[in-house]
Amino acid sequence: MSERAAPAYCPYCGDEDLRPEEGGHRRWSCQSCRRVFEVAFVGLLAARPPDDARNSTSRP
Repeated sequence: MSERAAPAYCPYCGDEDLRPEEGGHRRWSCQSCRRVFEVAFVGLLAARPPDDARNSTSRP
C-alpha cells in the first residue's frame, strides 16, 4: 500500500515547510505562519453527459 499524498504548500501563506500535526492523520502545520489545517477527500463529481446530449433540445 502506498502512502497518502501530502500537501505541497500551505493554503494560507504558500510556504512549503509543512509537517504532520499530532491529533489526526489529516492535520498539517505550517512552520512559517504557524497555522494548522486539515486536508480531506470530499467525494467524486457525478459523470457528466456528453456535450451532444446536453445541447440537443427537441422543439416542435
